[in-house]
Amino acid sequence: MLIGLIVTLAVSMFSTYKINKLDHHFWDINANMNILFQQFSDYIENYSAGKDIRIYGMKDYLADKSLKLDADYYNLATQNSYKQALWSIPSTILLYGFEFGIYAVLIFSAMNGSITVGAIAKYVPCMMLLIGAITDMVKTAQLALDNHRYLKRYFTYLDIPNHMYQGTLTVEKRDDNEYFVEFRNVSFRYPNTDQYALRHVNFRFKVGEKLAIVGRNGSGKTTFIKLLCRLYDPTEGEILLNDVDIRKYDYDEYLSIFSVVFQDFKLFSFGLGQNVAAGVTYDAERVISCLTKAGFGDRLNDMPEGLDTCLYKDFEKNGVEISGGEAQKIALARALYKNAPFIILDEPTAALDPIAEYEVYSKFDEIVGEKTAIYISHRLSSCRFCDTIAVFDQGQIVQEGSHEELVAEERGKYYELWHAQAQYYTT
Repeated sequence: MLIGLIVTLAVSMFSTYKINKLDHHFWDINANMNILFQQFSDYIENYSAGKDIRIYGMKDYLADKSLKLDADYYNLATQNSYKQALWSIPSTILLYGFEFGIYAVLIFSAMNGSITVGAIAKYVPCMMLLIGAITDMVKTAQLALDNHRYLKRYFTYLDIPNHMYQGTLTVEKRDDNEYFVEFRNVSFRYPNTDQYALRHVNFRFKVGEKLAIVGRNGSGKTTFIKLLCRLYDPTEGEILLNDVDIRKYDYDEYLSIFSVVFQDFKLFSFGLGQNVAAGVTYDAERVISCLTKAGFGDRLNDMPEGLDTCLYKDFEKNGVEISGGEAQKIALARALYKNAPFIILDEPTAALDPIAEYEVYSKFDEIVGEKTAIYISHRLSSCRFCDTIAVFDQGQIVQEGSHEELVAEERGKYYELWHAQAQYYTT
């Protein structure tokens, strides 16, 4: 019986090893198919994709493509299952043969009088439990060793070192509010590219001012903001806050001084109040005040459950669908709610209608208050209220000054951009 148990476990271990190896091979050869399948599933199930699918008649194409991917995947999965079944046959036969042998030995012993017939009822369950426990233990050990391969990848990814220097200085609190931000010969290029997004940028502005950043697409405006917020570190040069390299400040504390509305902001399918506060609990009066300043006050009055109204219908069938302009106002209210010293707006009115845009501009001083405002926009008319305008071109700051100063330079980039837009509003 001991020899039979050892042989059975050895064959079972070998079969499990082969089955796991087939699984590894199956997932390796299907990596690209899995990615495609996930992309199709995400797109087809995406609520917002419904418009494009209907307007451009993509239903049949997507359905056929998805069905073909399904068919290819399940054909390979079926072949893999057959191979695994073949490898499981020897261990299954041997296991049942071993159990049958135990019955045979016990019955033969009872017939010879070595044990009583009643003892069979005692020994059989004990032996079956023993065999099952040992088999399960071996399989669990093999599974743990097999999972090691996947866990190694997972933890290797998590252990990728963060090369950003983590400082320890606290951000200085000054009563006179005399803060200065300086870019000193800053250059930056994204990983795996030789082209610089920013090149030799030198710029200095005082905290409390309103700064507008303008330029063509790809001129480096958003990269400039990401470096200021320390989402990246410069490839060359340094960024200073009060003559101290921002890398020397405590990272989390430094991030806390910024409220940013990027172009690709995200609202969640939670309550309106939670979206503004970016948290479960919030100050309702403060949320309402921020929404009103952002121009969302009238829409708030129409919300069926007020601040508890769920956005979108992902989790709540009674959720409210909001437009792109309304979403932008909520994102602006979120930035105001944080109440950070720096407020950065990256195309904050791109999705707003002209009247709503005018309301935001006319109340900009009230919205921003004494905070430092950095405003990125392609609409140059919206930058006239800013103290300083920085003009970006091909990763460099080519001009800076007030609107009146820049528009007077007929050979300057700002003059070119201004009149390129103005021609559509003049006869």
